[in-house]
Amino acid sequence: MACQSKDVEQEGTNNLVTAQQSSDSHNHTHNEDDGHDHKHDEEDGHSHAHDHNDDGHGHAHDEELDQIYAGYFEDSQIKDRELSDWAGDWQSVYPYLLDGTLDEVFEHKAAHNDSMSAEEYKEYYDTGYKTTVDRIVIDGNLVTFYEGEQASTGEYVSDGYEILTYEKGNRGVRFIFKLAEPAEGVPTYIQFSDHSIYPTKAGHYHLYWGDDRAALLEELVNWPTYYPTVMDGHTIAHEMMAH
Repeated sequence: MACQSKDVEQEGTNNLVTAQQSSDSHNHTHNEDDGHDHKHDEEDGHSHAHDHNDDGHGHAHDEELDQIYAGYFEDSQIKDRELSDWAGDWQSVYPYLLDGTLDEVFEHKAAHNDSMSAEEYKEYYDTGYKTTVDRIVIDGNLVTFYEGEQASTGEYVSDGYEILTYEKGNRGVRFIFKLAEPAEGVPTYIQFSDHSIYPTKAGHYHLYWGDDRAALLEELVNWPTYYPTVMDGHTIAHEMMAH
């Protein structure tokens, strides 16, 4: 399972064009003939560039973060990340799509981009956000997946990262973790995409998971998305529209 809007933050399509080895990861080129690009300010409305404004580096630093979020960066800028970047108690946004809480988000998108109607945006995100895992808790190296009251936990260790390259020239990074030991009811691999490329605390993330590491890199249609559990649906919706 596993990010983004049909005319915005999608990581490409399912068409894998080429793959080449880089010094510390694989570069994967994906066809973007369906018009997906990495505009940082629309996909789910959360611009990570604004998470770093308190570091005192000023406007130039913000512009660099904007470029990274949009998918334009050098390999040398990428740094390994620990699971602690995603530590916390997280909720799926899919239930908020189903109950209509996110309708105002789709209306907002349609009002600012006429490529799709609000109904078409909702259908698109329904495919993207769909998941039965409604909660994820990350504590240390332990990741617990909740489907209702049923919980399954596994211990995960870093398995590096992969760089995805898209036809339009922008790129994304998947940070990958694998099970340290076999565990029942949890995937062998989890891959995080939060538009950041070096250690930083995630404000939300898209998660891909399964037992085939390579196949997950080609999954670009379904991208379950998680926000902190302490946020209510209304707050999440307005966070999505904020930028």
